[in-house]
Amino acid sequence: MKASATIFWVITGFFLVAAAVYTVWGLLYYGDVEWVGTVALTLTGILGAFIGFYLTRSHAAQGGELPEDRQDGNIDDGDPELGHFSPWSWWPFMLGVAVGLMALGLAVGFWICFIAVAFGLVCLVGWVFEYYRGYFAR
Repeated sequence: MKASATIFWVITGFFLVAAAVYTVWGLLYYGDVEWVGTVALTLTGILGAFIGFYLTRSHAAQGGELPEDRQDGNIDDGDPELGHFSPWSWWPFMLGVAVGLMALGLAVGFWICFIAVAFGLVCLVGWVFEYYRGYFAR
């Protein structure tokens, strides 16, 4: 996490310096400040500072080094349990189809959205309760 915080502090410095150079360059070339680029670069630097500050504070509060921050750390040291996933389940795909149908309804005709919401609710209930019925019931 310390390396990530350092990267974001470097990003912050780069974008703030780039914003200053961009502003001065615009003043010299055009005689006026080009506000869109200046604000975008400055806000990008501020965003990097937010993330860098958060990562720095999180690193200080955790009270130890993460496995990826140690030189002698292995890949398996930081391998957490990610949860239980069903590789055979079709419900996530069907839920994605419902979301795509919703986007189609917003683009083509709003009446399709009602069908997409109903289909999405059926898919969501099926995904949540797939281990309560059938072959994989527990």
